[in-house]
Amino acid sequence: MTRLATPNICTMTELREPQKVFDRANGQPVAILKNSALVGYLVPVDAVDQGGHRVATMEEVMAVLEASRERVQPVLDYLRDK
Repeated sequence: MTRLATPNICTMTELREPQKVFDRANGQPVAILKNSALVGYLVPVDAVDQGGHRVATMEEVMAVLEASRERVQPVLDYLRDK
């Protein structure tokens, strides 16, 4: 059984009226089910904007990679030979 990441669910049939689904979810993500199987999530803009996410700069990414180099180098060496 699949564990859902949200308590809000809707069926494919209910998506015929997406505004009703959004209103019922109160700005939270909604799991979409088809024949009782999870097929995806519907995420309102409000749910995404609240996260305060930002995109990392190239310098930040390179700094993290360099900081982890010593720990991951043995794995990289092993994979290079494959």
